[in-house]
Amino acid sequence: MIRDTGLASRMWRLAVWGVTILFVGNLLAMIAAVVVNSVATRWLGTWMPAGWTTRWYVAAWDEFQLHDVLLVTFQVVFTVVAISGLLGVTAAYALARRDFPGRRIAMLVFLLPLLVPPITYGIPLATVLYRLGLAGDFWGVVLANLVPTVPFVVLVMIPFIEQIDPRIEAAARVFGATTTRLFLRVLLPLLLPGILAALLLVLVRTIAMFELTFLTAGPTSQTLVVALYYAVFAAGVRSGQSIDAMAVIYMAVTLVWLVVALRFVNPTQIVARAKQEPAG
Repeated sequence: MIRDTGLASRMWRLAVWGVTILFVGNLLAMIAAVVVNSVATRWLGTWMPAGWTTRWYVAAWDEFQLHDVLLVTFQVVFTVVAISGLLGVTAAYALARRDFPGRRIAMLVFLLPLLVPPITYGIPLATVLYRLGLAGDFWGVVLANLVPTVPFVVLVMIPFIEQIDPRIEAAARVFGATTTRLFLRVLLPLLLPGILAALLLVLVRTIAMFELTFLTAGPTSQTLVVALYYAVFAAGVRSGQSIDAMAVIYMAVTLVWLVVALRFVNPTQIVARAKQEPAG
């Protein structure tokens, strides 16, 4: 591989590295400011706070009722993950194994919620759910979040399913395997890495989903990200340190699950379909 060592190439690489370092440095600085302020007694006009304390976390926990918020958050998230997995894996298997009229249109329909910004279809979706009496509570939030998560599972799982030789399934059928036994004994062990990858990414996505949850949540169905929004913008005077403490808790919860997800996600498997498709 011949590398261009000309002046223009070096200047371009320098500019790219400079912009990248500036972006990452600015991002880390903002995160550091929030973290430091969440444990500061007072921080005005100095490089470092006057003192350190953890009382803002206790205050945020009590003031914003974080115990109830976190409970609702994980109830919503794990319900969305379970339903998305059940519907998404089933639909992905049908799209990967069956060739039927309108298959490409069905794929396009699954792509739309991922390509279009959530706020674009979130407002009409919330309007319909409220008219049907399905919004404003736990199940309204779950239904709204299923709109982007089920297609996401489908698109992630199709390459994993297509990597499995159909002759394996045919052989299992020949030896008398029922549909349930075929799935549990043959397909599930082979698809488990893909299912874990898809569901963990759905989990992280649902925790961070603001628009759809905000539009359909009621007083008792707010997730952590929506509660954080109300803590910042709702009427009343609130301590900035308490809000930052709540933001740190939100970042920590999201980061933990993101790290777990990256532990199981193998991006090469998601794109391997293109490499394994037979020519012609």
